Amino acid sequence: MGAFSIWHWLIVLAVVLVLFGGGGKVSRLMGDFGKGLKNFKKSMKDDEDSPEDNKEIEADATPKAKVTASEKDKASKG
Repeated sequence: MGAFSIWHWLIVLAVVLVLFGGGGKVSRLMGDFGKGLKNFKKSMKDDEDSPEDNKEIEADATPKAKVTASEKDKASKG
């Protein structure tokens, strides 16, 4: 059978068909990967900018407890 068996040649043929005869499948795949990476970087940049905004919103949304004078007197006595 020589150095390569039929299975080796079939694998090589499949790889060649995917790379060169795929009708642009690989280039479309890489383009989609690039777009996904670009969107990921953009969202990471947006997340870095927004924590200050989130802290302000959380601070405003947190209800503040009102302490009355009678409660202050109870706390200082006990």
